[in-house]
Amino acid sequence: MTDPRVRASAIVDNLPSGMFKVTVTGLPPYAEQRVYTLSARDDNSAAMTGIGYFVNAMQPPPGEPHED
Repeated sequence: MTDPRVRASAIVDNLPSGMFKVTVTGLPPYAEQRVYTLSARDDNSAAMTGIGYFVNAMQPPPGEPHED
């Protein structure tokens, strides 16, 4: 059985007007890359928010089994 946790890292780029571009890259079995543009208090908050979006996107809906 695989580990159900989603592991990912984020790279944050500052954009004008307090916006951030957050590139999130997952580790297998979630080896995808997603890019989010968002507003945040600072770069750490932007990274945490982007990773949170990524984790939510990778997890199956409640009641559905995870693909192994």
